[in-house]
Amino acid sequence: MSFPIEIFRVTGPSHLTSVDWKNTHHRRAIAASLVEGAYKIERDRQENRQGPQAEAPPYREFFHFNLNHVLIDHVDHSFFGAVYEFKYPSYPHFFPTNDTVPKPPKYVVALRGTLTQPDTRSRDLKLDLQCILNRIHHSSRVQLATETIHRLVSVAGAGNVWLAGHSLGSAIGLLAGKNMAKMGLPLETYLFNPPFISAPIERIKEERVRTGIRIAGSVMKAGLNAVVKGGRHHHHHHQSQSETETEIEAAQDRDSFAALSGWFPHLFVNPADHICSGYIGYFEHRKKMEEIGAGGIGRVATMSSVESILSGAMGKDSEPYDLIPSALLTVNQTPSPDFRRAHGVEQWWNPNFHYRSLTYQFTH
Repeated sequence: MSFPIEIFRVTGPSHLTSVDWKNTHHRRAIAASLVEGAYKIERDRQENRQGPQAEAPPYREFFHFNLNHVLIDHVDHSFFGAVYEFKYPSYPHFFPTNDTVPKPPKYVVALRGTLTQPDTRSRDLKLDLQCILNRIHHSSRVQLATETIHRLVSVAGAGNVWLAGHSLGSAIGLLAGKNMAKMGLPLETYLFNPPFISAPIERIKEERVRTGIRIAGSVMKAGLNAVVKGGRHHHHHHQSQSETETEIEAAQDRDSFAALSGWFPHLFVNPADHICSGYIGYFEHRKKMEEIGAGGIGRVATMSSVESILSGAMGKDSEPYDLIPSALLTVNQTPSPDFRRAHGVEQWWNPNFHYRSLTYQFTH
């Protein structure tokens, strides 16, 4: 029989026997390990693994984190996240007083993705569908995650709280992170394989074809956006301020999106994972539109989707949950043998994977 620590030593980031908190690779690997721990906490619950048999503890304790509490979905009563608290033998003296010096977080909120076990399958798949339909904004998981993070920030400060998630957990984390950034409280955020809802353009091998499709899509979205807002303007033309309504709405949309531009979540994507690979083209295309002198059209496309434009025309909440202005994007360039490997969280603590990292910032 294998003990949990032995399982961790075989499959987890056990190579990090000495952590350098200034090292971005170490920080990424630890965040991924804590997310895997959130998965295992729920699996331990379902399989009634307790005490020495529980598999979750090594994924946190190896890096001196304790489990503060779990986040419970009130619908299926599953554990969808964990709040970890950093503990160290010399804890009071361990944290540098200079906020510019990289240091371990005091708290980490880690959110798991979809589990197909019987106790969680129905609820998780329903939330996956809400992601696809851009309807996850008001789910209880997003609300509880945001409330929990806000409470931790009020105690420890935004600079001492990390947010991490994988797959569905990344979608929830992205919205929770957006909510905090809008309050002027951007968090250090690690989102692994975050879902990007779009047509699978990344699967097209010919780059010129991909570029042409994206440009056409941007022009269509910009035109549709103008028609919808122009229609609203015409409908309310009798009002005294109607001549500027379209311009005001456009400025408000830009301001709301630009308000997030100072938040740089770490996004980790794999080109072989169709769930998250769209982020590669999303950011590259925005840069391309600037280069060809179509930055205005590109910015409209960056802020909206066809679905969100049409939803907005019907007076519904239309903000696309997956679109963000700025990011630190890491692309795993190591070939993946199958989808499971391309989507798995364990790839992100592999010390030998090949990658490229790019920084994107929204300008308006």
